Amino acid sequence: MRTKRVLRAAVAFLFAFGVLAADLAPLRLPPQTASAVTQADIDKLKKESNALSSKKSEVNKQLSALKKDKANTLKRKALLDQQIDLISEEIANTEQQIAQYETLIEQTEQELSETQAQEADQYELFCKRVRAMEERGTVSYWSVLFQSSSFEELLGAMDFISEVMEADQRVIDDLRVLQEQIAEKQQTLEASLETSLAEQQSAKEALAVKNNELRDQRTEATGLIKEMEENEADYKDVLAEIEAEEEKTQKEIVRLSKELAAQQGNTTVTYGGYIWPVTTSKRVTSPFGKRNTGIKGASTNHRGIDIGGVYYSSTVYAAKAGTVIISSSNSVRGQYIVISHGSGNTTTYQHLSKRSVSVGAVVKQGQAIGVTGSSGVGSGPHLHFEITENGQLVDPLKYLTDYVKAWN
Repeated sequence: MRTKRVLRAAVAFLFAFGVLAADLAPLRLPPQTASAVTQADIDKLKKESNALSSKKSEVNKQLSALKKDKANTLKRKALLDQQIDLISEEIANTEQQIAQYETLIEQTEQELSETQAQEADQYELFCKRVRAMEERGTVSYWSVLFQSSSFEELLGAMDFISEVMEADQRVIDDLRVLQEQIAEKQQTLEASLETSLAEQQSAKEALAVKNNELRDQRTEATGLIKEMEENEADYKDVLAEIEAEEEKTQKEIVRLSKELAAQQGNTTVTYGGYIWPVTTSKRVTSPFGKRNTGIKGASTNHRGIDIGGVYYSSTVYAAKAGTVIISSSNSVRGQYIVISHGSGNTTTYQHLSKRSVSVGAVVKQGQAIGVTGSSGVGSGPHLHFEITENGQLVDPLKYLTDYVKAWN
């Protein structure tokens, strides 16, 4: 009988505190999810940027050594092109840093918001628990004790009460620990947010400096070529070097085209069927063949056409389907691409700021292959475009008839 009464008292007690006991799960912050962007990602970009800066410093030393040396004009231009490429990479890197800081800031703000919501939720849960304690606490404790019919049952009931009181204290202790965790996390997030905002602003300021630096380098590179064109007599050796390089490259283009055709068993070639290699402009600033350089009594043989009205960002497209046989750069053509369309039939795209296809790539007509620029012997952004048929250079305007004449 005594055992049954003890059990009844225990059941009554547990019923009285059933809701509270159900709420006594330990309080803790929810697990953190993996961030889309971390500071480590940005630090990696910074390391890459520092490496680019070191390369740029080395190129600057080489440029300084060649300054005012007319015999090394092409080397100077090539170094300026290299410097322009490095600065462009720095700009792309910095823009990526800014974008990642933006993501990191958004993530941190979201975490702060979630943490504040967790604190509010846990406080509300605690308030509910306290109200449950108030409603079931003292009255329920005495109610259980009064149900004891003997001293033995009374002692048993008191043991139960002691355990629940300890559980109540654990709720308070857990909440205190949780609040400390939340406060610490908030402090960390706020510090991280402040740092990210400051570093993002610093990156934006650095980006403005790099854009100005890129503009200055392009101006210097363009000025170097204009100086050479306007003082032809002083640059006879350099101009001869340019002509020799053009001839050498053209022979290599024809050789590679024939070699590829032989490998592919391509014996039939269809000429024509070309499309405009850029869609942003049809202004031809310099035609095929003999052209006036602007220097009295001087002219030169232009191997293709110059398409102006572009900047350093116009996409260049394959004028005809084929296989890339050259994707390289030199001091004359700058960054350039040559596509073979069969034995002796090629198209060439010169003075690019970026190439996006490599040797061996099979491209479709109209496929993006690069971006316009002014690398090599180019005075300002434009696309120099060439066509060879049967191994001979032909006038691209024979096929690209829908053009705007923009030369004198």
